[in-house]
Formats: sequence, structure tokens, C-alpha cells
Amino acid sequence: MDFNAAEQRIRVHIRETPLKHSRGLSESTRADVFLKLENLQEIGAFKIRGAANKLLSLPREQAERGVVAASNGNHALAVATVGGRLGIPAEVFVSEHIDPLRRTRIESLGAQLHTVEGDPLLAEQTARCEAEQSGRTYVSPYNDMEVIAGQGTIAVEILRQLAQFKAKKLDAVFVAVGGGGLIGGIGWHLKSASPDTEVVACWPENSPALYESLRAGKIVEVPEKPTWSVSTAGGIEPGAVTLEIARQVIDRSVLVTEGEILGAARRIYREDDQLVEGAAAVAAAGFLKSAGDYSGKTVVIVICGGNADPALEARIKEK
Repeated sequence: MDFNAAEQRIRVHIRETPLKHSRGLSESTRADVFLKLENLQEIGAFKIRGAANKLLSLPREQAERGVVAASNGNHALAVATVGGRLGIPAEVFVSEHIDPLRRTRIESLGAQLHTVEGDPLLAEQTARCEAEQSGRTYVSPYNDMEVIAGQGTIAVEILRQLAQFKAKKLDAVFVAVGGGGLIGGIGWHLKSASPDTEVVACWPENSPALYESLRAGKIVEVPEKPTWSVSTAGGIEPGAVTLEIARQVIDRSVLVTEGEILGAARRIYREDDQLVEGAAAVAAAGFLKSAGDYSGKTVVIVICGGNADPALEARIKEK
């Protein structure tokens, strides 16, 4: 897969987000720590990359028919934003558990919204069925090679930006994992462009669907508990291509508690002046939990989004 070509294709539709050196995290861990600030994307999250690459790859006839997606948050925002910009009608299925503010934001972008009673995985299955019956393209949040290629453009930018800091090499990258599209794309590119870089997958203990599927060697259902990392929560779609990709690109896995997620989010807010969502804090918490292994090394933490739910934002800002 050509991630450099994908990066060039989507460049005018996204922001090249900053790679920020974290003085606080670096000094406290004795590693050279950088934050890839995808929270500063137009929609506040990395998902716009995959959506842009997918929609730009559609043949004209398919694009005119419109697309169908399923998401309770960032993916929906991404599809609605890019679809509106390209003139591609978007229909989005959400679960009944969607945050009301996110629902309003998605609708404001012009997407047609449908609510499904049940969890996000059921919304995904319903959306895919609707796409097949209507002859439209289903845009998966993760189970799509063009979407994965779009997410992998983050790694292209990281390597280019890191060179400006005159860092010798990238020793490790920490990424939060939900369906696996983000770590799949980043890891795939790094395995060829920077093969010595360790790809570290980070999960909340309360929602480790892909982690348990990797352990089982097949996609399995995993009991879900409430988590601050709402963007990574939910099951994995049967037949997802990300299972095999993740198996090939992940070098290390770290599970973090809800307390560790909240603690990491607070540190980033206080020390780096970035308000991040739970999924982004999962990656930071994963690094902090294993920081002793990275003393003297160059590390990048992917801050995948900044759309914190109101409850999490309030907890982050508590004094």
C-alpha cells in the first residue's frame, strides 16, 4: 500500500498536524517524547484522513449515489465533513448511546442520521446492510483498506516532521486501538519506512476487543465495561481486515485502567495545554505505564483526538 500517495491525495483536505515536543513528559520519564496532535484536525480527530482517502477514491458514479457510514462520533464527523465538501451525500447510523452534543454536530454538517437501538457494532451492521440494499458504498470506520491507508498518512507526517528535530530515529510509537484502522495504517507504513520502530498498541482494560481477538487468533465477542475511551469502545466487525494487519504490525501491547486514562489526560492538559479525549489519553497512559523501558529513546504518542465528552472534560479540569 502506498501511504505516500495517500498523503499527497488527501493533503488539501486535511491539516498537517503539529508534532510537539513534550518537555514535561520528557523530563519526568527521561525519554524524548513527542505528541502528534491529531486533536488539532478540523474535526478534532484523525478520522478525517481515512474518510478523505476513501471518498476521494470512489468512482464518480458511486460518489453520486452517496455513502453510508456508522459511528457515534469522530468517523461520522469525518464522513459528513468530507462528503459535504465533495458533494457526496452521507447517511450515518448511530447507536442510541450517542452523546447528544455529537449528534447535533453531525447533523449540522448535513448528514442524514438514523438511530439504532443497541451498541455501536449493531449500528455498523445495520449501516452495512442498508448500503448493500441501496447500492451505495459503505464507509467503515476501520474495516477498509482505503480508510486504513488514510490513517497511515499520520506515520508519513511523523517521520517527515521528526527529521526537523534532528532526532536520530523513532524508537517507538504509542497508539490507542479500537477497530484497528489507526494502528494498522501507522504500523504498516512504519514497518517499511522505519522498520526498527516499535509499534505499541494501547487499550483500555474495560474495552479490549481487538486485544482479546488477537489473543484468540480470531474475532471474538468481549464483555464491555464503561470507559473514558468512548472512541475505541465496541466490538470488532466479523471478517475485519484489521485483525491480520494488527497481528503483523503490533510489537507490544499495553492495557490501562480508567484511572490511568484520566491521569494521563490531566497531565497532557496541565503540562502540554492540550485537552484530549479518552482515546488519546489511552495512548499516553500506555506510555506512562511502560516509560521505564524507554529512557533515552525517542517516542511519539499519537494524540488521536480532542473531542472529550463533557463529563470527561469536567474531570480533566478539576483542581
